[in-house]
Amino acid sequence: MLHILNGSSIEEPLKQSSIEGEFFSFRDALIAGPVLSGLDESEWRRLRAAHLSSSYGVESDKCDKELSEQTQALQSFSQHEEVVMWFEHDLFCQLNLLYLLDWFAHVDLAQTKLSLVNIGKFPGKPDFRGLGELSETELASLFPQRQAVSFAQLEIASDAWRAFASPDPTSLENILQADTSSFLFLREALEAHLRRFPNTKNGLGEIENKSLELVENGREQFGDLFSEFVAAESIYGLGDTQVWLTLIKLSNASHPLLITNNESPQVTANAVFKITEAGKAVLNGESDFVTLNGIDQWLGGVHLQGNDRLWRWEETAGRLKYC
Repeated sequence: MLHILNGSSIEEPLKQSSIEGEFFSFRDALIAGPVLSGLDESEWRRLRAAHLSSSYGVESDKCDKELSEQTQALQSFSQHEEVVMWFEHDLFCQLNLLYLLDWFAHVDLAQTKLSLVNIGKFPGKPDFRGLGELSETELASLFPQRQAVSFAQLEIASDAWRAFASPDPTSLENILQADTSSFLFLREALEAHLRRFPNTKNGLGEIENKSLELVENGREQFGDLFSEFVAAESIYGLGDTQVWLTLIKLSNASHPLLITNNESPQVTANAVFKITEAGKAVLNGESDFVTLNGIDQWLGGVHLQGNDRLWRWEETAGRLKYC
């Protein structure tokens, strides 16, 4: 039995539990960086390794090696009677899960079964945020509840993955018009993704707006800010590195919205961020971040560039607008 995990935080507890099999932690973070369709395996690996290396300060060769090992682990599925995927409800996990289900949808599974542990809550944990919070006993209790992956789920996952990787983000809006009921957390996750696009009010996505708002409200030390961000925006499933890079981006803009005493690429819990006058103007909708600074950001297959017309999120209409 092969277990594909949403992260290394649950690998050791599962190995220590009563569950048997081989365990492999997914090695990518598809919530960020370019995601393009139509690439062969080597092109895909180079694309993602380059992004992971530049974003997280890891040697490119190491990233490439880990992604190659990931592909080898996936290709070993035929050696197992069952493949169990362990993921959560948030956008970070759902995108990685979409990739995996699309991958399995395009191979001949033969006699191998696909199963899924995919939860958004756990008994006795009212503020449940992820599998990493669970003990080995609690994780083991989820195993008998795993569900067989249906053909409908594979089909929806492939459609959603292609839409996420498309340069036309309205493809995702089309997915949300379809029946996604067999994929429990997909709708909420994709809706959260669309809110990441720069909005028509001030040119910031929801993640940037919430981060800026927290700083203005006095959460200036990163450790405090991150805790409150996770509580307020758990749907995104971001780790401290992703939130840190968001703050650094706002600080490094030509018209910075934040200033900081530490611009290290590495997370620093006691680093302090303060909002600038430009930041206050943008947060209040009196100025536009993209107009001030331009943009160079990948959201799935969509490359947002420049400071002119681009896809934006219109909050009142609840949809994307090219303007």
